[in-house]
Amino acid sequence: MKSNINYYVFVLTSLFINLVFAQQPTNCVDAVVVCGNSNINLDVSGIGIQELSGSNTCGSQENNSLWLQVSVVTNGTLGFTLTPGSTLITEDYDFFVFGPNVACNAIGQAIRCSTTNPQAAGQTNNLTGMNGTEGDFAEGPGPDGNSFVSWLNVNAGESYFIVIDRPIGNSPFSLEWTGTAQFSEPPNNEATTSTALNLISCDVDAPFDDGFTSFNLEDNTPTIIGSQTDVSVSYHESESDANININALASPYTNTSDSQTIFARLTNDITGCFIIVSFDLNVNLGPDFAEPSDLLSCDNTDDGDTFNGFTFFDLNSKNNEILNGQDPTLLNITYHETMFNAENGLSPLSSPFYNTEIDDQQIYIRIESVTNTDCYSVTTLNLVVQPAPLVSNSTLFQCDEDGIVDGFTSFNLFQAQDELSAGATTVFLKFHTNLLDAQNDENDVDGNNFSNTANPQTIFVQVINEITGCLTITELTLEVSATQILDYLATPVCDEIDSEDGINSFDLNEFTSDIQTINAIPFPVTYYETYEDALLESNQLATPYTNTTPYSQIIFARAEDNNACYGISEVTLTINPLPLLLEDETVFYCLNLFPESITLESGVDGHPNDYTYTWSNGEVTNEIQINEIGTYTVTVTDINGCSKSRTITVEPSNIATIDAVEVVDGETYNTVTVLASGEGIYEYALFNDQGGLYLDFQSSNVLTNVYPGIYTLVVRDVKNNCGDVEKIISVIGFPQYFTPNNDGHHDTWQILGVSAQFQPQTKIKIYNRFGKLLKEISPIGTGWDGTFNGKALPNDDYWFLVNLQDGREYVNHFSLKR
Repeated sequence: MKSNINYYVFVLTSLFINLVFAQQPTNCVDAVVVCGNSNINLDVSGIGIQELSGSNTCGSQENNSLWLQVSVVTNGTLGFTLTPGSTLITEDYDFFVFGPNVACNAIGQAIRCSTTNPQAAGQTNNLTGMNGTEGDFAEGPGPDGNSFVSWLNVNAGESYFIVIDRPIGNSPFSLEWTGTAQFSEPPNNEATTSTALNLISCDVDAPFDDGFTSFNLEDNTPTIIGSQTDVSVSYHESESDANININALASPYTNTSDSQTIFARLTNDITGCFIIVSFDLNVNLGPDFAEPSDLLSCDNTDDGDTFNGFTFFDLNSKNNEILNGQDPTLLNITYHETMFNAENGLSPLSSPFYNTEIDDQQIYIRIESVTNTDCYSVTTLNLVVQPAPLVSNSTLFQCDEDGIVDGFTSFNLFQAQDELSAGATTVFLKFHTNLLDAQNDENDVDGNNFSNTANPQTIFVQVINEITGCLTITELTLEVSATQILDYLATPVCDEIDSEDGINSFDLNEFTSDIQTINAIPFPVTYYETYEDALLESNQLATPYTNTTPYSQIIFARAEDNNACYGISEVTLTINPLPLLLEDETVFYCLNLFPESITLESGVDGHPNDYTYTWSNGEVTNEIQINEIGTYTVTVTDINGCSKSRTITVEPSNIATIDAVEVVDGETYNTVTVLASGEGIYEYALFNDQGGLYLDFQSSNVLTNVYPGIYTLVVRDVKNNCGDVEKIISVIGFPQYFTPNNDGHHDTWQILGVSAQFQPQTKIKIYNRFGKLLKEISPIGTGWDGTFNGKALPNDDYWFLVNLQDGREYVNHFSLKR
């Protein structure tokens, strides 16, 4: 069965889809009329009146039921497929069909029904309905059947009731019509678009800003019906009410929420077919606008009183802020003293407006649509009178110190700021040479350095609050004084020890006492680095003051007579350098040279006769002679009385005392350790018995790799070169071979380090390898010549036995090589 009018398919489908979660159960008498061969999608919860008891052979009754009424207009077949919204096999839908053309109070027995449980019947899906392939008319309950029965053969003009029931589950369902029969057509919505039906109204019911007002719903009736006949329209707050056709709304109707949806039921009065059309009710709360900030205006002389809390306000200056970018031709903006006048458009205020309440006043703004003046918004505007700064006239006196006594000089006009502004801290000043410029804020002059053109001269000053911009004009009188004070030469001071840079600190208060005494004035004195600063009283110096130009600098003193310049003078600061001396030093005195003396010098850079000297030992010359260790300090003073000291530390040094010499010998290379004491710093060396240097001077007292022999040990002072000490030492050792070939080298064998001075009683015996005594030699003789009984012995190893005089004994061997 084809859908032959797509528009109605859309309307009905949309209607029933929207009813999925809102449809109330129906009874036979208020069955939902199905028109236009449309597919439907419905849901229901609960039952109305139980009307199926004993009316079917499928063994069931109403659980969650919905009654549909279908009327066919052509002969054919009528079938449908019901699909639950959930695919779970536990979702169980049943249906019952009554007719044709039965009354609700006499529906008779169902001509078709199915109460099969899909899960119990072992089905693979949970669909149910009527189709052309089934032959049975009824099936169920439980596992009986397959959920489908045979469709109906119907004739034009017949109507049928179809009851859809859901005994198990909670999902909605969709219904697709099959077969060839066609249903009655529903009426059309003749409105061109759905938004054309939307009703918009201004909030014309008091209170005017709550979003609730009256709508004439019937205004949409002609638009919806158009040229159709036998059609009626009713209006409902919900789709469910419209579908069931209950709780029709009266018109005019007051909305219950902003942007509310109304449902119109368009019904064919003959067939009962209907469609539902929705539209929106919107309350226009007035034009959009931006809340204006406070309108500020300074108290001024426009009304003849600068400080009365009343002034003029340019109300229209707020229009752009209120519009916030909107087209000004679309909105009217008016200002009113009361809310009543604003809401009713009465007595608009003219601009500029002179406030009627002192200091602060609230007025009301009406913003209305040009095309619909009933649509308006009302807001408030605070008018705030900002106070003008308090002021006082003032006078500045200045010294005529520019080198020409003519009554003209430079002024720092800001010196009068505290008096001009009554001590306010949040103001700034602008200076003008005439009142008109001050009033028009034109041609202001530099207040930091202003040269007067008349004596006296009146300057007009704008005192402006830096936060609000409000200003008051006051007067400043300039007068030039021709009095003078004498220049002052400050007592010179000496440069500072450890900071010899020509920079020093000065107590300016001491200068003040002198200047007041010299000039016989009681006036306060202030100091400045430059003449311009003194003239304009800018950058006053604090005390103590540290000069910025080394050794000599001129600053300027200004005497004030009751805030008037009495005079300006130069103050010369002088810092004398300290004597230039050599750095502190340390020198050494050799104790072994006592009572000889050494010379200590003051170290002054310059002619010695230009200074005086004081030594810590009482002497007063440039140089002194001393022969004692200690600390000597000299203080050098120049002709300016500036002094500087330096310290010479005299430390002792001395020749060494050799306390002991420890020799580890008996080897080819041996070690000599020298133990020396004294006040010096010492180095050590060895000289051989021929006077030649064997080991050069070293700081270590341990001499290593010493070949056997007789040496002179020398210890010298390197701290102050106080002298050397010497000691002859012996290092015992034994040659490993000798060559008796009369070539003058190693012709005999003899132990080393033994002499007439060192261990002369040593016993030496020579043996061959078999232990035969060959020779006993003297330790101070030439040694063994390699013969036995006058016969030269062959090359071989020979042994020796040495008993040193100090008791040590050595046994070893050596080689004879010819």
